[in-house]
Amino acid sequence: MFDLKIIGGTVVDGTGAERFRADIGIKDGTIVEVVRRGRDDPEMGGDSAEIIDATRHVVAPGFVDIHTHYDGQMSWDSLLEPSSGHGVTTVVTGNCGVGFAPVRPGREEWLIKLMEGVEDIPGTALTEGITWGWETYPQYLDMMGERKFAIDVGSQIPHGAVRAYAMGERGARNEPATPDDIAAMGRLVREGIEAGGLGFSTSRTLAHRAMDGEPVPGTFAAEEELFGLGRAMAAGGQAVFELAPQGAAGEDIVGPKKELDWMRRLSGEIDRAVSFALIQVDADPTLWREQLELSAAAHAEGSRLHPQIAARPFGMMIGFHGHHAFGHRPTYRKLKSECSPEELDQRLADPAVKAAILSEDDLPIDPTVLFDGMSTFVQYSLDRLYALGDPPDYEPTPDRTVAAIAKQRGDDPLTTLYDLMLESNATAMLMLPFFNYADGNCDVIREMLLHPAGVLGLSDGGAHCGMICDASYPTFLLTHWARDRSRGEKLSLEYVIRKQSRDTAYLFGLTDRGTIEPGKKADINVIDMDALTLHPAAMAYDLPAGGHRILQKASGYTATIVSGTVTRSNDVDTGARPGRLVRGAR
Repeated sequence: MFDLKIIGGTVVDGTGAERFRADIGIKDGTIVEVVRRGRDDPEMGGDSAEIIDATRHVVAPGFVDIHTHYDGQMSWDSLLEPSSGHGVTTVVTGNCGVGFAPVRPGREEWLIKLMEGVEDIPGTALTEGITWGWETYPQYLDMMGERKFAIDVGSQIPHGAVRAYAMGERGARNEPATPDDIAAMGRLVREGIEAGGLGFSTSRTLAHRAMDGEPVPGTFAAEEELFGLGRAMAAGGQAVFELAPQGAAGEDIVGPKKELDWMRRLSGEIDRAVSFALIQVDADPTLWREQLELSAAAHAEGSRLHPQIAARPFGMMIGFHGHHAFGHRPTYRKLKSECSPEELDQRLADPAVKAAILSEDDLPIDPTVLFDGMSTFVQYSLDRLYALGDPPDYEPTPDRTVAAIAKQRGDDPLTTLYDLMLESNATAMLMLPFFNYADGNCDVIREMLLHPAGVLGLSDGGAHCGMICDASYPTFLLTHWARDRSRGEKLSLEYVIRKQSRDTAYLFGLTDRGTIEPGKKADINVIDMDALTLHPAAMAYDLPAGGHRILQKASGYTATIVSGTVTRSNDVDTGARPGRLVRGAR
């Protein structure tokens, strides 16, 4: 007697092997049978409490997203959207050196401000939503281990929190660590891995700053500190050393090569994977290829360097409910402060309001406010700000820039931008790529994705709430890369599924999942590939304290299954919560 049978589906098993038709039997949260079927073969025998007919559907492993920031959201949200709506069945949090443990009593708000500044998660939402009750990282895991989720969650130990806990204000201010400081931090890291942390994370990019403008603790850490913490991590067990390296945001084009040198040596010494963010930056458009070559050479020497690759252009979304060109216009500011989101949409469509906003000068920028200069930045970026359409096209042609559309219409570019943002009842969002789109196409991304050491990452699920919703990467990989791409070569469905299931799971030692085969955890997606659609992004106001976030929905997931339990049916949450905290490599 099976708990669940999935019959008649086309199985893409996550290994990269060719698809095949098969039935799958599940018992006690585990795949117990995979029976291949020819055209006329009968259904796999055995009764089942539940049966899913997957005829003409793809059956794939659940996706594993290794770069998210649900550290706070786990406290109040068992669904963990948007990731759970895109076929993701396991997420890894605690990236980029920021998180909420360990924490000295009374320093909780400082960690919130750090997370808010680095990851653009509303601080009011974190303050209201997080239920504190821990001091150490093992205690944090214990608290989260008591919770039930729609998907599984793993966590990494954040350098910023560790440094501030061990060194106090000196650590928070990025002062050099003494040998005693490094030893104290090392003890925290080791005990965290021994308690079930999946890795240790740090950030060295100047783009990552707290709300007060200070870089993340650890940004300027010396090699002695990095190696000391890497050794401590390795002593604790199997884990991954993850980082946002110098130059990750293009502020330093020399730093990345230096970073790769110490990363290579660290990985070789501790025999652990080191995973780092890799994007194409305009300051040096070919640097990414050098980094890939250096990573491949490191692998040949025995070091395990894994560039984390983004699936599409890396930037931000522009719209009336997020960042845009008119945020400093007096009329817009007044309406924003007085109106509900729905009322604001209506008022912005009023021709008189539009005329007033377009005719006004900007109010002065406050240099002490993070992102306060974004309006000016957008105004000077209209030649690389793209209208995406519905469904959104994340590989738009040059004629889709605001400047080009304005020229076609014979209109002023800012007026055109206003009109484009008014579409879909003033909820439309445009794409402003910062990285990975220097050539105006996704060929660079395709080459990155094909690198044998590269892993799919950088979705930032749960973060950058006012800028992106790249947690929709899994659906984008299936639709754009495997099915729809018209401006260049596609990738096979087998490949893109492997990249976001087995490859990401195995990097973190989660070898109990990521493929469809007997004995593996029954984390599975049943997908109607013909109907699969990635819908436009839109702002929602559903975080605690009315906090905002950009969400992007998908349709076409007939079923998402976690530990043998259907958690989403036809894109709707079933209410089941089989997801648990994942402790340690499997």
